[in-house]
Amino acid sequence: MPILLFLIDTSASMNQRTDLGTSYLDIAKGAVELFLKLRARDPASRGDRYMLVTYDEPPYCIKAGWKENHATFMSELKNLQASGLTTLGQALRSSFDLLNLNRLISGIDNYGQGRNPFFLEPSILITITDGNKLTSTAGVQEELHLPLNSPLPGSELTKEPFRWDQRLFALVLRLPGLAPTEPEQLGSVPTDESAITQMCEVTGGRSYCVRTQRMLNQCLESLVQKIQSGVVINFEKTGPDPLPVGEDGLMDSSRPSNSFAAQPWHSCHKLIYVRPNSKTGVPVGHWPIPESFWPDQNLPSLPPRTSHPVVRFSCVDCEPMVIDKLPFDKYELEPSPLTQYILERKSPHTCWQVFVTSSGKYNELGYPFGYLKASTTLTCVNLFVMPYNYPVLLPLLDDLFKVHKLKPNLKWRQAFDSYLKTLPPYYLLPLKKALRMMGAPNLISDNLDCGLSYSVISYLKKLSQQTKLESERILASVGKKPPQEIGIKVKNHSGGGVSLTHSKNFRKLLKEIIGESAPRLTESNTKEFAGFRLGLLNKDLKPQTYRNAYDIPRRGLLDQLTRMRSSLLKTHKFIVGQDEDSLHSVPVAQMGNYQEYLKTLASPLREIDPDQPKRLHTFGNPFKQDKKGMMIDEADEFVAGPQNKVKRPGEASSPLSPKRRRNVTVIPEVHEEKMENGQIPPDGFLSKSAPPELMNMAGGGVPHNQLDSLSDDFASLRKDGVIHRPGANALLGGSRNGGVSVEDRKVSVTSAVGTVPNTFQITPAMAQGINADIKHQLMKEVRKFGRKYERIFILLEEVQGPLAVKKQFVEFTIKEAARFKRRVLIQYLEKFLEKIDSHHHLNNINHINSRSSC
Repeated sequence: MPILLFLIDTSASMNQRTDLGTSYLDIAKGAVELFLKLRARDPASRGDRYMLVTYDEPPYCIKAGWKENHATFMSELKNLQASGLTTLGQALRSSFDLLNLNRLISGIDNYGQGRNPFFLEPSILITITDGNKLTSTAGVQEELHLPLNSPLPGSELTKEPFRWDQRLFALVLRLPGLAPTEPEQLGSVPTDESAITQMCEVTGGRSYCVRTQRMLNQCLESLVQKIQSGVVINFEKTGPDPLPVGEDGLMDSSRPSNSFAAQPWHSCHKLIYVRPNSKTGVPVGHWPIPESFWPDQNLPSLPPRTSHPVVRFSCVDCEPMVIDKLPFDKYELEPSPLTQYILERKSPHTCWQVFVTSSGKYNELGYPFGYLKASTTLTCVNLFVMPYNYPVLLPLLDDLFKVHKLKPNLKWRQAFDSYLKTLPPYYLLPLKKALRMMGAPNLISDNLDCGLSYSVISYLKKLSQQTKLESERILASVGKKPPQEIGIKVKNHSGGGVSLTHSKNFRKLLKEIIGESAPRLTESNTKEFAGFRLGLLNKDLKPQTYRNAYDIPRRGLLDQLTRMRSSLLKTHKFIVGQDEDSLHSVPVAQMGNYQEYLKTLASPLREIDPDQPKRLHTFGNPFKQDKKGMMIDEADEFVAGPQNKVKRPGEASSPLSPKRRRNVTVIPEVHEEKMENGQIPPDGFLSKSAPPELMNMAGGGVPHNQLDSLSDDFASLRKDGVIHRPGANALLGGSRNGGVSVEDRKVSVTSAVGTVPNTFQITPAMAQGINADIKHQLMKEVRKFGRKYERIFILLEEVQGPLAVKKQFVEFTIKEAARFKRRVLIQYLEKFLEKIDSHHHLNNINHINSRSSC
């Protein structure tokens, strides 16, 4: 869940105007709103949390914090006013304290127990300022200074006010007050030269010098891309530079290397991406990055850590080590001079080991805990985090599984115990879990020691309790206005000591209230309240405080019963005096509050049928559909082309009716159709080309006894629209473009079938597979909207087997149509079933007659 904190400069200098007449503060407000719209394009923005901080004195500078919703954020943003001093340092300190409010309670920093990259709260702090001199009550400041004292308990455990998953970006407004005469230069936005630039670079962010509105929009689009889940690490080289690599990718010792000259890739301050798990949506990891000290029971307190760990890499080429089932963590590095240098060496099969200074007990540099390695495609560089001192552990585990068969001897156990002595105590628990995942025996004692003294553990618990109290105090002050300055009170003696009761206007008002005189409606301002009507005081109207049901008048029984039911069941949630129509009226200020609505929506489900046309998100109307693939319910008339006519009363619309004869143009849509498991069905079994026999049947020109023979002839329809029959040289042509009439197609088919010998035999197994595919297609076709049923009857004619099997398929289709209430389709299927029964009965009579004649 990314946290987006906006720090808005509300000093008096933000009232300056641009050439368009708008103030800097108005531009800042518009920039925040535009950023939210750009961010809303990403589905991941549902989990975003927005905070708002200004340059006011703490804690009144926090306008929207951890508990405020998006509506409060937008309301506070629109009500900002520019007044006061440019106290950027204090505002930054308050912003970082707000972000760090719950970290000690949740234990996300894990002080003294290693740094876990997968325990993070990715935060982006965006400040919008004018870049003028920093001012305070003490005068003008040349440099940016953040206050060292913080009200947040536990802030002394980290040297800097920020953490490794928090980055600062600054939009410094430099828009001119007069319209520029020179044309605007296109290109990248440069960094600003103000004091905040260095602070941004320290946190892993950057500043933008905004001179035009176009540059501001470009910066906002860039900031949206910066919202990434990751942590910032300092990578520094240790030891000599590697040997140069020749053009062939091999080491070239003849080329000189500048080992002592500083290069940009020697020290990089960049992000490593921590990707969330695809199933859970939360980052998952196994191994921490070691601390820069050895935890000891004798330590009275924890040494303060730096926000960004310093990871040193050795340029000695090593073989990347990994064994089966041993978990490891893999993080991609943000593009930097270091990644560019590694990729240019074109050595994806070698790696550079990484260390943390003073992490070991007997070694100043420490032991390697992972390595840097280029991907095999040479597109990125990855940081592999392994168990601490993995070059010793991995061979031991390999021997445990392959040599000792999970039954280690005494020599192996001694070597393993020696390795555990070089391991920081906070690595024991992850190693124990990893061995359990690998199926290894219990090699580590259950009584694990975290390595911290009792006093340190007690101190951390005490800090957690203090942080809860401070958190409640800060959150309670969010939204409160700062106290107004008390000026000099001046007494007004011009009244002459006349009492209020002697005032003529007061006496008139008092009479109107008690009802002795009617109020004067002419004094009301009708222009200000146009459309409203004042209600006259009715003395007969009494409050409805009935204690006895018999006191209710007969004419008011129903109204009173409705009110009692509403009060008891709480069915009406609107306030008194508000009707139901006003519930749907939204103030203009809340019309753009789409974030709260997105949070109430459930996660989108997958499409039931991927073949259905997808709804397009088009400009202007998000509910607009693609009319080419749009389908409507069968209750409406589906107009697909000029050949369709409006249905007249009494006219039969069945495609099987012999009364309605028409010339049907067949345009084959021959293409491969993938099944749900990704396989492509056999050619001809699931083709979408309409065989001519159905069209002849629709026209009523072909008897049903010829349909059975023709269906077998068209079972081998290929994807190219041409029928290939085994054992024959003849091809039955099919055209993609042709509009062939039923009569012409009938003649060509019958003549062609007569010339091709019927030598192709379908086995029972093949017929069963074909019928299974047809059944699947029938379910999909019945589910579709509209009245285009030709495809359904084509599939029914392609069913393999005797008429009894075809009858079962028709009955199955009728049941599916009943599930989806396709009444018209059921009528057509019932008529089709009757013709099958009559045809089956006619065949039986002919068979009996032939036997009797014999």
